[in-house]
Formats: sequence, C-alpha cells, structure tokens
Amino acid sequence: MSTPVPLPGQHLAGAGSGVDPATIGLQVDELLVRLDDADTDADTAGGLARQAQILERAHDVLVESLAAVDKV
Repeated sequence: MSTPVPLPGQHLAGAGSGVDPATIGLQVDELLVRLDDADTDADTAGGLARQAQILERAHDVLVESLAAVDKV
C-alpha cells in the first residue's frame, strides 16, 4: 500500500479552492493604496510599523495564492 503524499500548500486555509488572478491583483492593489496613504506617516516609528504590516499582508496574499496553485 502506498501512503498519499500531501501537496505543498494543502495545509493552508482555502487550499484547493482555486485562485482568481484578478481577485489577487485587486487585493494587492488595495493594500498598495493603503501603503501610499501610510507613506505620509513614514517619518514616525508607528508609520514605519504600519507600512511593514501592509507589506507583510500583501506578501501573505501572494504566498497563499502561490501555495493554492502549486503543483508538484
């Protein structure tokens, strides 16, 4: 008997549900708009932290999308 091998990204929430590139693009675009808005506060430590959070979320969106479509 063979044991099934899990595919990369199967452990992530929403894995295998399909990915719409247009939706992913819109999510990242919205985050980048928020990044532009946060740019005015970049001179403060709080402003930099806010920018880091926005960039981290955009990264997460892209990584989750790649994991959902990753095929071995």
